[in-house]
Amino acid sequence: MKIIVGIATAGRREVLSETLLHLTRQGRRPDAIFVCPSSREDVDETLAAALPVPVTIVAGERGLTKQRNAILSAIGAGDMLVFFDDDFLPHADFLANAETLFLKEPDIVVATGLVLADGIHGPGIPVKEGLEILARDQAESGPATIEPVYNAYGCNMVFRLSAIEADGTRFDERLPLYGWQEDVDFCRRLARHGRIVRSGKLRGVHLGNKRGRTSGLRFGYSQVANPLYLFRKGSVGLRWTLHLMGSNVAANTIGSLKPQSLVDRRGRLKGNLIAFADLLRGKLDPLRMLEL
Repeated sequence: MKIIVGIATAGRREVLSETLLHLTRQGRRPDAIFVCPSSREDVDETLAAALPVPVTIVAGERGLTKQRNAILSAIGAGDMLVFFDDDFLPHADFLANAETLFLKEPDIVVATGLVLADGIHGPGIPVKEGLEILARDQAESGPATIEPVYNAYGCNMVFRLSAIEADGTRFDERLPLYGWQEDVDFCRRLARHGRIVRSGKLRGVHLGNKRGRTSGLRFGYSQVANPLYLFRKGSVGLRWTLHLMGSNVAANTIGSLKPQSLVDRRGRLKGNLIAFADLLRGKLDPLRMLEL
């Protein structure tokens, strides 16, 4: 199979360089890597040009959905597209196992892996620690579990390109900047073509780097606006929407009583309330967060 890796990045030049170097250590190297930065300064082009895997820098407008769409438009023909976050370190056998999975299971159109550690829930994981976690992991000792999931986790998503090409599926650019829940929307639109699974043989560490994140106020607005938008367009169900919104608003309300240094709960709660006010006025729109 022709395997293409796509990475959208913003403001993480050093971390991206570490990730690109790490990808060259895959037992089954990608045939090509496409990187779409928010600006040219986000990529060390000298390093990228020296790697043993061809790296193409793709121009695109700032915003996760727009940058991923720019990659989709640039990659040309292929069999498998793997979107990694710029701070995701895959196990050395990730791509080899993904290729085996897609060859053996032709009805799988989307796969995601087991995240061994996720820095998004804390202060973030340094690259050195992430590599140590991978070194300690013994993937071969565990069963090759495959389980159905609702969507792939955005930090590591494996797609069968023929499923994307069938309908010309693209990420919804009305989900701006960080594009929160864009992975759910994209995966659910591909579900009509086959199975979405999580494989225990696809493993990695999500560093959860804090640079380039959306502000608490804007993110809080998206926590309400984006799920409701996806429900209205038919990508997700009402139960999923209410559960996601309810859990986030509750976490922000409780967290705002005792501020945390790592998460701006008060800013998020304020964004939640602005979104609910816009909902009552009939003006709720994911793009409104750009005005905050």
